[in-house]
Parts: sequence; structure tokens; C-alpha cells
Amino acid sequence: MRKPVALLGAGTVAALLAGCGGASSASDDGPVVVAAFYPFAYVAERVAGDTGTVTNLTAPGVEPHDLELSPQQVASLSEADLVVYEKAFQPAVDDAVEQNVDGATVEVTAVAPLEETTAGDGDPHLWQDPTKLVPVAEAVADELAEADPDNADRYRSNAEKLVADLDALDQEFATTLAGCERQAFVTSHEAFGYLAMRYDLEMISIAGIAPDAEPSPARLAELRDVVRHEGITTVFTETLVDPAIAETLAAEADVETGVLDPIEGLTDETNDEDYLSLMRSNLTELAKANGCG
Repeated sequence: MRKPVALLGAGTVAALLAGCGGASSASDDGPVVVAAFYPFAYVAERVAGDTGTVTNLTAPGVEPHDLELSPQQVASLSEADLVVYEKAFQPAVDDAVEQNVDGATVEVTAVAPLEETTAGDGDPHLWQDPTKLVPVAEAVADELAEADPDNADRYRSNAEKLVADLDALDQEFATTLAGCERQAFVTSHEAFGYLAMRYDLEMISIAGIAPDAEPSPARLAELRDVVRHEGITTVFTETLVDPAIAETLAAEADVETGVLDPIEGLTDETNDEDYLSLMRSNLTELAKANGCG
């Protein structure tokens, strides 16, 4: 089922793949899936179940935007039966897929096109709306079914269960956030535009789409005034992003800080969590900050 890697001998490939690590679910003879970063690794794991092997290119604690691929990881892409990635989110992955992958891919924006959100056109964080992962799950199931027809029904059944979980999560968000005292929330960077659009919230970000962008002193002063005027109680920091600027804004506005997880990747502290539990933690934080329920 695995395809040979061009320009590498079989022994070299075996040695490289042995050092890759990151497999989340395993089968000796099932399809091999490589996912670029966590949200899509989670989808692939749920759909593949115990029948396939799923590897996440982005290790816990690594900011996925900054990912650089090792030769072992490039080899794993070449060997995969399916690669799941998001175009323009990780340039190193885009280049490696273009140059090394001849097999099946699910490029998620091809099945769940990006929309203009409160973060503007081109916001890549589509998984912050659970319903956007539904077509991704279905596309992964279709590709795995084609790669491994004997287990096609299993992949599609796994996808249906994941879709049911995503629908239930969507309903939890909609119900909890329907009657809040305020709709605005402040966060470190523009990672929550899809969440805000789906649930009729207003995201106010300190930085832009890029998590390492630094705001000007004038921007911070403007945000301090907005926090006070809107009665915002919390400035949210994020996992995988330095909290210093958000903490400074919170101190200047005399409000609390909280943590929202953009779920771009896991950390050492959240390595035992999954997409559903992290989304529910975000929901709890938002409901507390915005006076919901």
C-alpha cells in the first residue's frame, strides 16, 4: 500500500521512518496518513481508528506556523498513502507536498473553503467552527476507503461518529453563547474569527493573523479604552504564544487574564487532551468572561 520514495533506497527510507515518531494510531498493514498539524491529525485519527497509522508533523509545543521539516518528515510525506494539510498555513509543508507527494491528499480548504470572518479574508483557523471539520472528516474517509477498500465501511462509520460529536459540540456552543451579557472578547491574535462568526461574537485581537506580530503603543492604548468602554472583564492569552503583551494590556485596563487555546497544536500540558475537550475548555472560559448562562 505504501509507495516507494524517489531517490532513496529502501533501507534508507526504513531508517528515516523509524526515527519519525508521532504516530497516534497504528496498524502494521493499514493505510499510512500524515497530517500537517493537530486539528487535522485529530480528524485523521478519529476516521482511521485502529485500522491506519496517523502521524502529526507538528510535535507538541511547536508553533505550527514555524514548522521546519526534517529529512525524516519529508520521507514520511513521500511514503504516506494520504497527506492532510492546509495550504498556505505552513509554507514548509506546502513546498514538501508539491515536491515529494504524488499520492492522495486532502487539502482542507479545497473541501472547506476559507471565508471572510471577523479576522478578515483568508483567516486560516477554520477548525474554530466545528462544522467546518465535517467535510474534512468525510473527505478523509473517502480517501481511506479508496486506499483500503476492505475497511471502507469502517472508515465511513468512524467519520459518521466524529460528525455526530462535532454537531453536538456546535450545539453546546450555540446554546451556551446565546444569552451572554456581552458579545466582545479580546485575545492575543486573530485565531478565533470562525468561532466569532459562527456564534455571533465580536473578536477584538491585539495582534493580527500572525501570532508574533507586535502592536504599537497607540494600538494598546486604543484597546485599553475599548476594554473599559465595552465592560470587558478578561483579556485572553493563548497557548503557544508569549502572553506578555496580553498581560500588559490586562494590567493597564485593570481586568483579569484567561487562556483561550487556538488548538493549532498541543503542548506538554495539554498532550492528554483532544480537540473536543479543548474546545469545551474554551467555551467555559468564554462563558465565564462574557457572562453567559
